[in-house]
Amino acid sequence: MLNRLWLAFFVAASGAALARWLGGEPRVFAAMVAALFDMARLSVEIMVLLFGTLTLWLGFLRIAEQAGLVERLAGLLGPLFARLMPEVPRGHPAIGLITLNFAANGLGLDNAATPIGLRAMRELQTLNPTPDAASNAQILFLVLNASSLTVLPVTLFMYRAQQGAADPTLVFLPILLATCASTLTGLLAVACCQRLRLHDPVVLLWLCGAALVLGGFGALLAGLSSVAINALSSLLGNLALFGIIMAFLVAGAWKKVPLYESFIDGARQGFDIARDLLPYLVAMLCAVGVLRASGALDFLLDGIRWLAHAAGLDTRFVDALPTALVKPFSGSAARAMMLDTMSHFGVDSFPALLAATMQGSTETTFYVLAVYFGAVGIRRARHAVGCALLADLAGVLASIGVCYWFFG
Repeated sequence: MLNRLWLAFFVAASGAALARWLGGEPRVFAAMVAALFDMARLSVEIMVLLFGTLTLWLGFLRIAEQAGLVERLAGLLGPLFARLMPEVPRGHPAIGLITLNFAANGLGLDNAATPIGLRAMRELQTLNPTPDAASNAQILFLVLNASSLTVLPVTLFMYRAQQGAADPTLVFLPILLATCASTLTGLLAVACCQRLRLHDPVVLLWLCGAALVLGGFGALLAGLSSVAINALSSLLGNLALFGIIMAFLVAGAWKKVPLYESFIDGARQGFDIARDLLPYLVAMLCAVGVLRASGALDFLLDGIRWLAHAAGLDTRFVDALPTALVKPFSGSAARAMMLDTMSHFGVDSFPALLAATMQGSTETTFYVLAVYFGAVGIRRARHAVGCALLADLAGVLASIGVCYWFFG
């Protein structure tokens, strides 16, 4: 799958560039070559950032493991994961790490979620009978990560506030609903491919419980002012981040874990993981850069606008689609598209509100794919790409529907 996908990016880029060149844009090929080198440089910059982040968090995570915290989480969620990931033994360290990763993602703690997720992927790899192909458990874990699990999109509120929004948190509930749609779609898609029994009473109990918690949380925040929500979001994020670190240290000290030596041991693993990621990042990001520079996404956008107009549909949603189209490839590009939409149409216009909702309910799928699978040397993604992109599509369609419902 990854071989064909990578080649398809270059083929599509070549076709789009040729059309633009024949249409009188001779610099398109120069832009594509420049994109190759720019993305290669960006890959190194990302890797350097990951060196520090992975080293820090995997150091603390090693303390948590030796203190028994990860094992306790694994035992708590054993009944659920025994049904979603039947090939993972009960009490396996991967289950506790997956739980920590999901919790960090939900709170928007990306700098903590990625290192923990990479460690979880490595633990799952120890159970993988075919090391170069993704296992069922690894696919489910990746698809759920790629479905955008964030419940508190604090950075989006900040961007809207910077652009002068009257109520920066106006998109909170639309994002929450669209995120639930994308995550549920990803779970159902994987369950269909892997024939998981989601109607099992234990799974249904956990899903209903999660829905009740999210619904109650959304109802609580809906009654607060935008200033109060921003303050609460910032407090929860920072408190959770530092609280996790202190919980690891206190538990380690209680269990008489050699804290400094354990931290160094875990940090060394983070260094090794980050080093091994570079070839995968270069390969994927360069292909994405060429695709963007070729104008292929612009052709797709024009085609969607034409189809919507021909069908007699309202075409305002098309103005927000640049954010959705580039988000699977690049988070920074999607952010730039969202800010451009806010600047051009107004921060509280329908296209800007829709762009913000799409940004908060979708994920950088191909980056996640390169990082998580690249960390363990997986080359055959099997049905992971299709399920992850289906979750992205659900997030985009849900965003459009919810925004027409909320904002007309």
